[in-house]
Amino acid sequence: MGKITKVDSARFSIAISRDLSMSLVEHQPGPPALCDGLIVAIANMTRTPPHGGELHPDGDELIYIISGKVRVIGESAPDEPCELGPGEACIVSKGEWHLVQILEPTRLVGITPGPGGSHRPVESSQRP
Repeated sequence: MGKITKVDSARFSIAISRDLSMSLVEHQPGPPALCDGLIVAIANMTRTPPHGGELHPDGDELIYIISGKVRVIGESAPDEPCELGPGEACIVSKGEWHLVQILEPTRLVGITPGPGGSHRPVESSQRP
């Protein structure tokens, strides 16, 4: 293949390293993969992720909605969720525990910083 790589976004996310090189990361069960840089994931979601929230200590996260509808709930303002529909986006600040609730089947783009990150188990957390 030449110098242009087609990406099957149903199977792979894209890792953007700090030197701006890119590589493919195959989707695996469990929390999304992280890298020392950014992960760009295009996800089809039909249900809220099976965790009690997530945190990204290395930088802000961008969530952009292609289709569907979500609610993003942050721990710092749980009574002020951010609802997003097609063409809308939000930035989750570095260090903010948050949860993305799926309100209807959704296709989204997430740009997530790494290498750090945490997920709370559902059974031991209070949803943000």
